[in-house]
Amino acid sequence: MLNTILHGEPTENPTLVIVHGLFGSGRNWGVIAKRLSEDRQVIAVDQRNHGSSPWFDEHDYESMAADIAEVIEQGPGRADVLGHSMGGKAAMVLALTRPDLVNRLVIADVAPVAYSHDQNQNIDAMRSVDLSKVERRSDAMAQLAEVLDDATLPAFFTQSLDVPEKRWRLNLDVLEREMPRIIGFPEVGSPFGEPTLFLSGAESSYVKPEYRDRIKALFPKARFAKIPGAGHWLHAEKPREFEQTVGAFLRA
Repeated sequence: MLNTILHGEPTENPTLVIVHGLFGSGRNWGVIAKRLSEDRQVIAVDQRNHGSSPWFDEHDYESMAADIAEVIEQGPGRADVLGHSMGGKAAMVLALTRPDLVNRLVIADVAPVAYSHDQNQNIDAMRSVDLSKVERRSDAMAQLAEVLDDATLPAFFTQSLDVPEKRWRLNLDVLEREMPRIIGFPEVGSPFGEPTLFLSGAESSYVKPEYRDRIKALFPKARFAKIPGAGHWLHAEKPREFEQTVGAFLRA
């Protein structure tokens, strides 16, 4: 089963399961998970091939959704689910295929569509790090800064670096091979009829207006909101606004 990080104790409110995006982990969501756990239990998962979860040869959304289903079935039995980017697609497939497990759904800055860009350049950047010369996380950050244009990525990627063991906690080979599935979206399930929030960064282009018909067809109770001044990493760029918006939706 997936590695999980628990925040808070069960209450009368539904448990919230948080599903991170590509190259992330449950640890990335610590601050937001702690704040949201003030009135409910929060479970942050490490997805397959990430963090402390098992590695598999498959990295498709049906498998990722089944992983999350197992966490919910062995825990609360039914839960609210929040997913960002790749985690948002996994959460959508879970809701579309196992609606019995999902109360409310929050999808952070992604749509149920295939995208044209992949992330293999970032995999190449991580592979380029000479781990034999890494004694502390900052050593790897310095190497990544030489090959990445985005100054925020070295700090983010190195959260998945096991410095003492000199290894990435990411199954880079499988993620590279499965990238077409990761940027795609499968044709699965039936429309999910429960309330769903599509929360985007106002400066992001991941959820375009032309995607709304597709979203409404699959999630007829979808609502849309944007966080001003935020891009794709809206939860990291505007954590308080993100947490407040999600909390209000879950309590509505």
